Parts: sequence; C-alpha cells; structure tokens
Amino acid sequence: MSSTSNYYCSLLKLCCETHNQIQGKKLHCRILRTVTHPETFLWNNLINTYSKLGNIAYARHVFDQIPRQNLFSWNTILSAYSKSGRLSEMQEIFNKLPHRDGVSWNSVISGYAAYGPFDESVEVYRWMLKDGPMNLNRITFSTMLILSSNQGSIDLCRQIHGQIVKFGFGSYVFVGSPLVDMYSKAGLILDAKRVFDELPERNLVMYNTMIMGLLRCGMVEDSKQLFCYMPEKDSISWTTMITGLTQNGLEKEAVDMFRKMRSEGLTIDQFTFGSTLTACGLLLVLKEGKQIHAYIIRTNFMGNVFVGSALVDMYCKCRNIKYAETVFKRMTCKNIVSWTAMVVGYGQNGYSEEAVQIFREMQTTGIDPDDFTLGSVISSCANLASLEEGAQFHGRALVSGLLSFVTVSNALVTLYGKCGSMEESHCLFNEMNFRDEVTWTALVSGYAQFGKAYETIDLFEKMLACGLQPDEVTFVGILSACSRAGLVQKGCQYFDLMVKEHGIMPIQDHYTCMIDLFSRAGRLEEAKIFIFKMPYSPDAIGWATLLSSCRVHCNMEIGKWAAESLLELEPQNPASYVLLSSMYAAKGKWDKVAQLRRGMRDMGIRKEPGCSWIKYKSRVHIFSADDRSSPYSDQIYAKLEKLYCKMIEEGYVPDMSSVLHDVEQSEKIKMLNHHSEKLAIAFGLIFIPCGLPIRVVKNLRVCGDCHNATKFISKITQREILVRDAVRYHLFKGGICSCGDFW
Repeated sequence: MSSTSNYYCSLLKLCCETHNQIQGKKLHCRILRTVTHPETFLWNNLINTYSKLGNIAYARHVFDQIPRQNLFSWNTILSAYSKSGRLSEMQEIFNKLPHRDGVSWNSVISGYAAYGPFDESVEVYRWMLKDGPMNLNRITFSTMLILSSNQGSIDLCRQIHGQIVKFGFGSYVFVGSPLVDMYSKAGLILDAKRVFDELPERNLVMYNTMIMGLLRCGMVEDSKQLFCYMPEKDSISWTTMITGLTQNGLEKEAVDMFRKMRSEGLTIDQFTFGSTLTACGLLLVLKEGKQIHAYIIRTNFMGNVFVGSALVDMYCKCRNIKYAETVFKRMTCKNIVSWTAMVVGYGQNGYSEEAVQIFREMQTTGIDPDDFTLGSVISSCANLASLEEGAQFHGRALVSGLLSFVTVSNALVTLYGKCGSMEESHCLFNEMNFRDEVTWTALVSGYAQFGKAYETIDLFEKMLACGLQPDEVTFVGILSACSRAGLVQKGCQYFDLMVKEHGIMPIQDHYTCMIDLFSRAGRLEEAKIFIFKMPYSPDAIGWATLLSSCRVHCNMEIGKWAAESLLELEPQNPASYVLLSSMYAAKGKWDKVAQLRRGMRDMGIRKEPGCSWIKYKSRVHIFSADDRSSPYSDQIYAKLEKLYCKMIEEGYVPDMSSVLHDVEQSEKIKMLNHHSEKLAIAFGLIFIPCGLPIRVVKNLRVCGDCHNATKFISKITQREILVRDAVRYHLFKGGICSCGDFW
C-alpha cells in the first residue's frame, strides 16, 4: 500500500467520523484527478466511506469501476446492502461472488436477520453449514443465537448450541454470553448457569449477562451473590442490579444500590438514572426523587430525553403533578415516552381533562401515539364520561391500526361501559380477537355499574369457563352487581368463592361491597354482624355506606353507631353529619338537624356541594342547585316550570324527605325543582337534538326525588336520559329506570 493511498484512506476515515459526505465526495474527485491508477485498497475504502455515509448508489458506482475487485471489495459492497436493508441487491451480489468467506456469509445472515424473514436467515445459515465448517466463526454463532432467541425459537437455539460444541466454539466467551442470554430469556436458567459454569474463562460481559439472566428469572439472591464475587464491576454491572431489583419489586434495595454506586465513584448513565427514578416512583419517595433530580442537574443529564421522561414519570407517581409539568415543559427534546408519561400522569392523578389536552398538544407536534398512549387518553375520556371525545379516539384507533392492541381495545370497552353505552361496549368486546383478564373485568364492571346484575353474573361465569383468573377488581364488580340487585345470597357465595377457591384476600373494597350488599337490602343487623367479623374496621366509605342505608331504612340505632364510627375515623368528613341530618329531618327532629349544622359550622366542616354537568358542542356546562350563572338560565327555569306542571298531571308527588331544611312546603318544592341534575336535564332537553340521549353526570348520589322526577320527565318528553352519579348509571326511558328503583 502506497503512502498516497494511506494518506487518502486516513482522510476518508475522518469524513466517516464527522459524517461529512460533501467532503467525502470532494476527496473522491481529488483521487480521480491526482491518482492515475488507484489501488484496489483505496477503491475499497471509498466503497466503505459511501456505505457508512448512507450513499449506497455511489458505493455501488465505485464498486463497478474497480478494475480488479478482490474479496474485500465484494464483502464491502455486500455489507453495505446488508446494513441498509436492500436485500435483493445483497442477494444478487452474494450469488455473483467468485469466492465466499465467513464475512460474506455473516453479512447475508445479518441482513436477513435485521430486515428480512426469520426463515431466510436460517436457510442461509444451513447453506453455510453445507458449504463446510471452515467459514463458521464466533460472529456467525452469536448472530444466530441472538436471532433465534428474539424469535423465541428454543429448538433452533439448542441446535445451534450443539453445533457450537461440535465445531469447538464452546469455550469462546463471545459465544457464551449470547448463549447465557438466550437460555435466561427462555426461562431456562439452569441451562444458562451450566453454560456459565463450564466456561474456562469469563469476562466482565459474561458476568453482567449472567446477573441479568438471574434477575430476569427472579433469582435475586443468586444474582446478589454473583455480584459480590465478581472480580471486577463496571457501571453496567451496578445498573443491571439496580434495574433487576426494581423489576423484582425490591425498589428500596435498588435505591440503596444506587447510593452505593455513587459512593464508588462510578459513571452513572441514563439507564442508571431511569431505573433508580422508576424505583423512587414506585416507592412514592419524593424526597429521594428530588435528591436524584438535583444530582441529574449537576451531572448535566437534564438534556437527556430518557432521563427527563423518567423524572416526569417519577413526579407523577409521587403525585406531584406540578413538578412533573415543570420538568416536562423544560425538556428541549420530547419523544413518545415523554408525552405518554405526562398523559398517564395526568390521568392517574385525576386530571383527566389535562390528559386529553396534552394528548391533543402531542398530536400537533407530529408525534404519533402508540397503543399505550392512546389507551391512556381513552381511559381519561372514560373517567370524564366524555363519549364524544372517546369516540373520536376510537376512530383514530381504527385508522392507525392500534385497535388491534389489547391495551387500546380494553380502554374502549371501559370507555363505553363508563359512558353507559353497554351495547357498544359488548359489541367491541365480541369483535376482539384476543381478550385477557382486563378485557373481561372491564365488561363485568361496566354491567355492574349499570345495575345489570344478571348480565354481570352470566359474563363472570363465562369468564371462569374460559379458564381466566378473576382478580380483586373483577370481584368488586360482581359483588357490587349483586348488591345493586339485592342478590344477597348470590353475593355471599361469590365472596366465599373469591377467598376459598381463588385465594384472594379481601381488601376494603370487597368488605364495603358486602356491607352494601346486606344494608342496601335492609338486612342491617346482618351488616352489623359482618362488620364485627371483619379482621379490621371498615374505612370511611364502608361506614358511610352503612349510614346511607340506615337513612333509607330509617334505622336510627345502627345509623347513630355508623355515624359515630365514621366521625371517630374521620372527624372532618361531612358525610356523617349530612346523612345523620337527613335521618333526623325525615323524622321531623329539626332541633337535632340544627345542632348538627352548628357542630359542622364550629368545626369548619363544609358539605361537598352537589353539581351536575352535561356536554354540548365540545363544551361542558356545569350546574349547581338554584344555579343562575348560565346564560340560558331563563330558558332552563321556564322549561322546568312547564315540566313540573305536566309531571303533577301525570301523578308526580315531590319527595319532601330529600329537603333537609325546616321551611314551608312551597319553599321545599321550589328547592327540589332546582336541583343540579334537573337543571342539567332541562338544558339537555332544550339543546340536545331529539333522537339523541341526554347524558348527565353528577358528583354525588342522585336523590330520591330527582330519581323519581327524571322517570316522569323521560315519559313525558319521550327522551332517553342517562344519569351517571357517584354510585352507578341510571338509564331513564319511558318512565322506567334501569336500576329498578334499587340504588
């Protein structure tokens, strides 16, 4: 090789390192002008330069101009086609090769492995074996092991392992590492350990791979032991341990490991920060998360999109949405993970509207959502009972092809269920090619919330028949369905089934369902006995559930016990005061009502104001009792007056027990007629076109008078009215409610 060729080759190498294609072309021109007969070595370097700079057409042009092509020339252009995914040209060059070596075969195998069908790679490998073992090398076996492992082809992996031993490559660390990785990914950890133990020499990569495999298979203690006995450790060793501990539910140990890593003075990279922040988020340790955030700033990692996304996720999990927003807004570069972290964070922290808004903002940046992002924003729409927006995202899922992902389909089943469109929910369920436990639970919960107990039970039994395992959420759905339908015996059977056959330890939600099951059916003494048998006292929701039923069934004795228990547990909870006041008001004990109200005022306790909202033309209209803030108030109140007159003619009698004030009868009627849900329904009757259902959401449980009045309104107007309150769905149609007046 001449000094001239050597000089130009060094300049071409510099062009590759700086990604400067223009300079590379200038050098090419200079070579053609100044070098009369360029050596093949120089031509080969030109091919390699154009290949690395992504100009395959120029690389081929140079190749075709070489007067005496050698094997390196052929392999260089072959590799260029292989790495760029141009498989037909790659195969054409391979077929024309006058002589093939290991590099030639490996280039073709790698090309098909990266861009082509899996079977083609295997076929080329088999032809290579037939060509003779002289071209086989560690690159061949490593590539085939990684490929077959990624495809989950265990039989092929074992065959390749046998050939590795047969051709004398068993002692090569470069081959041993992917073997260990392959067996551990397949869950065959004993085979992985045997390969590791039989290797005469092990390098750092081998140790790291083995530790990763042990952690992947849940063998935490073994991984700790191996980590301790490692002759040397690098940043990857520590990061592997931190990541593995986090994935195995040992988040505290992961954070402690991070501290030790820092004390060792090792370099911390984006993956270390990402895993440690994930551990902090799962532990809800905001203080430690902030400390790591400060360290990230000091080490100049804030510009890293991976680290920034992990910080957003950590703050969201620690319920500090303001910090998450600040980090997110300051990120100079955002990818789909960053946006998804913010969408999910808003949704999980109760900021569903903000979740939808940030998703819309993401769309304007040109970033396409993945199945997880789309599923998350649909879930936020479900929490808002926003059928209109949810249906738009359903359309996007269809167009983008993301509907085939179970995460998206599950979110849509939940959306339609929470919006009261059970027909659409069940239709989507039936169209799904694959259904997991979450799918079934979503539909079970939807029917349960809608009060369709028998449909819920039938669906639950079909789920069991399919061999699927119900979880805690599934049983909350089936128990609440039994409660709302008054199926006490059936509910007790399912509670026993959950504990005895499925081995699920009851949580507060299950106990609350059982308290509701007994008390809603008027079996308050049985509810009391059940509470005494519980391993711990009910939470605030459990006591409030009992107290609410005591009000309905006029049981002052158990009601006072429930109220006192609730006050002891949560002295600032207004539910006990409000429900007890309601019981006293129903019996005309206004002095007791006044006494409770004075107590609330003195303690600074305020009842959560009831409000209802309805969506019209992408805008949410919110109403509270006696609300006149709407620009359409005159029309709304006029509509209610007309409806009231027609309702009286139809036999409607106002339920005065729903008014907790000692006022004149006429004033009580006026107060009842202006409840928030009635205002929202009147708005819907005015603006929602006939033929479309009126959908109203209320933050509290619908009162008895409003429930009765809405039945009359649906009959008089011949409109379908869907009310979602804090407890369940009510579908009013033709004077009948789907709950059967049992809620």
